[in-house]
Amino acid sequence: MQVKDESEYEDLLAEWSDLESGLAIILSYPDSSQQFAQRVQQYDRWMQSLMQRDPDAGLYLLFQLASNSPVGYSASHALVCAVLCHLMAGALRLPPKERDSLVRAALTMNVSMTAMQDVLANQAEKPSSQQQDMIRVHPVKSAMLLGNLGVHDEDWLEVVGRHHDNRVDEGAFQQVPPTQRLSRTLKMVDRYAAMISPRLSRAGRNASESARAVMANNPTRGDEIGQALMRVVGLTPPGTFVRMDSDELGVVLRRSAKANQPFVAIVGDAEGQLLLAPRLHATAQGAPGIRTALPAFGVRAQLNHYQILSLGAQAGTLQ
Repeated sequence: MQVKDESEYEDLLAEWSDLESGLAIILSYPDSSQQFAQRVQQYDRWMQSLMQRDPDAGLYLLFQLASNSPVGYSASHALVCAVLCHLMAGALRLPPKERDSLVRAALTMNVSMTAMQDVLANQAEKPSSQQQDMIRVHPVKSAMLLGNLGVHDEDWLEVVGRHHDNRVDEGAFQQVPPTQRLSRTLKMVDRYAAMISPRLSRAGRNASESARAVMANNPTRGDEIGQALMRVVGLTPPGTFVRMDSDELGVVLRRSAKANQPFVAIVGDAEGQLLLAPRLHATAQGAPGIRTALPAFGVRAQLNHYQILSLGAQAGTLQ
């Protein structure tokens, strides 16, 4: 489904915003959330429904929101991780039960430190020793809290408890137990999503730098997880600002059938002036190509996201 009119865009944006807001409430007040595990499953199904409608528009909105503002960081980060895990589950051909455990672990992995995670996103100084202690123990505390909240899926709990454990990187991907594969997947996705998101103490990296850094620093960078991440989002996911070979400013709109050759909305000219109307460019069909991705904090352009997303309807004619 493409964004065909402004009403459809507003509906889509509102649904993603409502999903993130609802998730923020249960993560912030888990003890007050009745049937917590069922609520998480409902949000998972809601996310799947939105991604089924238009995965590229979903990625565009998520990456624009995640990379532009640290407000509500914890819920935004959880939702980005869940969406990436959902896409990677398909690329890795995970059985439905493993997919569910992975995505729900992504949504809840930081539930024991939601408030502190939001504080850290808006904190200019580095974490204090007390905060570092809380960061170190939060995977185990989150798993214990989830168990007390009625989560009975042992794989979900184990993946949450091990999502920062470096031991999950040991062994060949296909030869380790399923929960180790899932924990390894969430660990990589968590690091990647954290790198692209800004905090007051540091700006977010651009998406391609984040992907390369995660791959380079991962002991198993040649395994299926890194390849899956590149297949599902590439070096420049939808929502990423890019500088073209022509010096024009663009924002990635949709993925294409060719890896790392997405559809780009050109939004600014080589002199730095915003265009009155963005234009669609298929990088797979020739120049200009993408020279580099740009960190969102360095781009001050006020974009009309409806105008940009509405170009997606033209993408099918340029495949």
